[in-house]
Amino acid sequence: MSFRSLVGRIKLNQLKNRMEPQQLAFPSSLAKPKHILVCLPGGLRELTLLKQFLPTIKEMFKATEITLLSQPGVRVNDIYPRRGFHILSPSADQMTWTGLPKKSYIKMLKEYEFDLVLDLNLEPSLFTSAILLSFPAAVRVGRGNQLGEPFYNLEIKTRYLRDERNIYRSMLKTLSIIKSAGNPSSVGSAN
Repeated sequence: MSFRSLVGRIKLNQLKNRMEPQQLAFPSSLAKPKHILVCLPGGLRELTLLKQFLPTIKEMFKATEITLLSQPGVRVNDIYPRRGFHILSPSADQMTWTGLPKKSYIKMLKEYEFDLVLDLNLEPSLFTSAILLSFPAAVRVGRGNQLGEPFYNLEIKTRYLRDERNIYRSMLKTLSIIKSAGNPSSVGSAN
């Protein structure tokens, strides 16, 4: 482990210890989010694979403003559609030397008032972890057996270990089922 990542982990632990998570009511807190932040993975292979699931996310959250957040230094504007999504790609000047987002960048993100943060990273990321800790009142969804509390307040465990396509498919299907359970119109029609 490099000195830079060691200092980054120490700073992340400080953020973690200061976080005061809010109580949320599940599944109703997923029913109608207004602003969603989707944290994208850093690898080109995962980004390309995940692109096919963007219509699923858009369909699941029809009346919602969706923002895609790439990892620092990763440009997704050329491969991801802009229609229906906002795309944010943090630049080097918006990051600390440890790889964590600067306070000014977090402040800019908070202006969006995200009420749901969906982490689609398959590997833990210091950058994404800091983002998750910056939204304690939001529903923070991620893959099970990865970061846990207080980073996520909803973890979706999947039986797939290395099959990225099925991991994403399983996570989004489970999220859709939970979301539908919190939507009064879909619950009423099930009876």
